[in-house]
Amino acid sequence: MTNETVFIDKALIPHHLNFGNFAVAWTKGNFAVYFLNSVIYTVCVVTGIVFISSLAAFAFSRLKFPGKNIIFYMFVGAMMIPLPGSFVALFVLVTKLHLVNTRFGYILCMINVGLSMSILLLKTFFDKMPPELEDAARIDGCGKLGIWWNMAMPFARPAIAVIVIFNSLNVWNEYILAMLLLEDTKLMPLQRGLVVFQGANSTDYPVLMAGLTMAAIPIILICLAMQKYIVKGLSSGEVVG
Repeated sequence: MTNETVFIDKALIPHHLNFGNFAVAWTKGNFAVYFLNSVIYTVCVVTGIVFISSLAAFAFSRLKFPGKNIIFYMFVGAMMIPLPGSFVALFVLVTKLHLVNTRFGYILCMINVGLSMSILLLKTFFDKMPPELEDAARIDGCGKLGIWWNMAMPFARPAIAVIVIFNSLNVWNEYILAMLLLEDTKLMPLQRGLVVFQGANSTDYPVLMAGLTMAAIPIILICLAMQKYIVKGLSSGEVVG
């Protein structure tokens, strides 16, 4: 719709479609920058979470070292702490590391947010991995990293799919942490950029709605395409006992 018809046209489908709002939002609304930032953050954070959590979960499941259970329960306990409850400590830490208003600082914080759940889910899969597979990998000359890459990771594909989907949703929709750490509009993700755009253009509802649509469509398509993996991963990786 246009600004003239947005409060007048009450039809479910507008009588006059105006697709120019998407072009205006993408260019003048700076949504191209916000969209690219969200893609970068999502790819980097999800990749980092899968890499770090899979290594940690494999160590907790298949290796023996002092304090293993204590460290694992610390990760599990961290799931009970809501993200806003860690804002003060998180902001102080990031400030001391001089990572405020940087891509790297935001990516590190978002990786930290998704680690606990990912480690717990992957560990339940690695615990179920038959010892025979591990023995066969050793006979073929694989070390610990070789077993992790060639045996454990393929075995946990359903869990990895769930981790990718859930964390992609989390990063794509994140606003509070982005508001806390990012001030430069060139670094803002899509959800933070939407609020900035709304504050600067509070009456331009058609362009704002076009931006919201562009923000929602990618993640909806991902969920529809991978929804079967969510069910499979959660149902086959339940905690036993």
